[in-house]
Amino acid sequence: MKIARFHVFAASMTALSVALSVPAYAQQTGSTGASAAAPQTDDFHSSEEIVVTAPYVERLDILSGTSAVSGDLLAEKTRAQLGDILSSLPGVSATSFSPGASRPVLRGYHGNRVAVLTDGIGNIDASNTSADHAVTIDTLTIERIEVLRGPAVLLFGGQAVGGAVNALDKRIPRAVPKEAVHVDALAGYGSAARDWSGGASVDVPVTDRVVVHLDGSYRNSDDLRTGGYILAPSLRAEVLEFAAEETSEGNLDEAAEALELAGQSGRIPNSAVKSWTAAGGIAFIDDGGNMGLSYSIYDTNYGIPARPGTGHAHADGGEEEAPVTIGMRQYRFDVRGEVDLGDGLFEKLRLRAGYANYSHTEFEGDEIGTIFNSKGIEARAEFIQNDRGGWRGASGAQYQSRDLEAIGAEAFVPPNKTKQFGLFTLQEFTAGNLDAEVALRFDTAQLRADILGINRSFNNVSAAFGVGYHIGDLKIGANLSRTGRAPAVEELFSNGPHIATQAFEVGDPLLKSERAWNGELYARYDTADTAFNLTLYSNRFDNFIYEAETGTVEDDLPVFQYFQNDAKVWGVEFQGSQNVARFGDVDLKVDAVADYTRAKISGGAGNVPRIPPLRVLGGVELNGTRLDLRGEVEWSDAQTKTAPFESATDGFTLVNATATWRPFGSDRNVALIASANNIFDVVARRSASFTKDFVPLSGRDFRLSARISF
Repeated sequence: MKIARFHVFAASMTALSVALSVPAYAQQTGSTGASAAAPQTDDFHSSEEIVVTAPYVERLDILSGTSAVSGDLLAEKTRAQLGDILSSLPGVSATSFSPGASRPVLRGYHGNRVAVLTDGIGNIDASNTSADHAVTIDTLTIERIEVLRGPAVLLFGGQAVGGAVNALDKRIPRAVPKEAVHVDALAGYGSAARDWSGGASVDVPVTDRVVVHLDGSYRNSDDLRTGGYILAPSLRAEVLEFAAEETSEGNLDEAAEALELAGQSGRIPNSAVKSWTAAGGIAFIDDGGNMGLSYSIYDTNYGIPARPGTGHAHADGGEEEAPVTIGMRQYRFDVRGEVDLGDGLFEKLRLRAGYANYSHTEFEGDEIGTIFNSKGIEARAEFIQNDRGGWRGASGAQYQSRDLEAIGAEAFVPPNKTKQFGLFTLQEFTAGNLDAEVALRFDTAQLRADILGINRSFNNVSAAFGVGYHIGDLKIGANLSRTGRAPAVEELFSNGPHIATQAFEVGDPLLKSERAWNGELYARYDTADTAFNLTLYSNRFDNFIYEAETGTVEDDLPVFQYFQNDAKVWGVEFQGSQNVARFGDVDLKVDAVADYTRAKISGGAGNVPRIPPLRVLGGVELNGTRLDLRGEVEWSDAQTKTAPFESATDGFTLVNATATWRPFGSDRNVALIASANNIFDVVARRSASFTKDFVPLSGRDFRLSARISF
């Protein structure tokens, strides 16, 4: 079917109890954990203080709240991509482009407005440049994921208005294991995609100060099975209408093809994923500081489900209909160091740097369509202040450089170079019941496309202020920030067919910096049995940059173009939990999550594309020393507040259940986990997904996982 005759468009738990059963050596001195009997709850400051490792300022309060996933929950939630692991946290969705490519969506923001980090610095990949690009984080060997919001996010850049997601691994060891050999392992199977996965890491102290680390992982999944028709109802109706027209005109072959497409159900064609990783590291750890390095390889191959009704002409005049797949590999070298500076103004100097050589190839069948090559460096240095009568903080500098080259007749972006430099400080003050945070950051960015003769420079100043007040176990507060973000290379320089997104993408080289006023009001209550967190947020943008479908066709592909206009975004997040009863060492608990985001373009231009709708999730848990049981129901409303040419998304309800058995009790890190997700085999689609009309979420999925640490 040619798009000239048939144009279709597609663009768009939980307050889970997180048992932070991280091995004792895994966190730095002063870190805390919680057993299964006294779990640390996501997004709350419990009596055992949350230790935030991402900003390197472990004891800053992070006024806007922090969510963390680790231990048994991370083992149960593990998927091929980071976004699909975090999607049940409050305010978090996922791009869900395909099972092999899914980035986190925070408060409706994705791409460059969300900083996705590996141990505090960027992934140095191309996942932020397009929704079809995988995040190069090995989800089988990470030990903890943190979601950060509020003033502290300015440590990572003024562009991260949505927040930051930081994945922590142990590739550069942080402490000396107590054991002669320490092993962590995770293995699992999921029925919906016949997904086999396994990963393991080994830490060996070769001396009392030197630790060697090795890890590796492997995942092999088939095409994902969904609960019903693959095409969304509106798209399926268009295909059936097209089939009827072709039949009436006597084009029986095309009619049969359309009917076959409309009737597709079960497994999503070309959605399989295969990946492997390998890494090694070494660290010197001493009372006066530490220094370490690591080298890693990330390799993945995954399919791109086809957008119905699209096709595009090649140089030879033919039309390619072969399946599109992506083969990706990244080689990465990392360094981390820390020096204790004594009792003066500064307690520590922390250094972090990474270099990555990244490449991915977009195949059309066996034919190479486009090759993306990227080499990048990111480095940061931070001075951590000693606590001086309730005043503490961190200040530093950050540098990023990336050369990106797209090779091929269908390269939609020209070769380009990006350099960014930032200076920042984050200060926290405590006086009695009052907490305050102040953050300031200056960023300069230079983006060049020499083949076009374009060289753009941007300077942005971002600032944030937060205040919180304790009234017994209740804390109320507010955050206010002014942020600035330079346009990204794809927003400026795109102009051509992109076979993986199956769209013709058009940028605007005249885009200005995007700036926003951001405000939050929050209330947080936390006791041994009751906890809740309510946050209201609002963002007002000047020169908001967004990509939307135009309704036109170029090269037999729908045109998606970057625009710039003022915008307003507001929303609410709620998370609460209550211990209802206690039976010996077993706690009965109920919990709930709710979130909603509303985003509009000013001047009557409509809604911001691909925004998550209202979502409510409720769960019941039994938590014991050896056994945890959980059942939950997640309801997502229909999304009808869509952008022009964007299809609406139907609402859905998912029912899930999980059982976690620790045969040796909570003192031994051995857990066997069985879960049933989407028990009633519901067809569900994420409105934040670029491919929502033809890539639904998983159908009924039974999963078995085993996590071992010794």
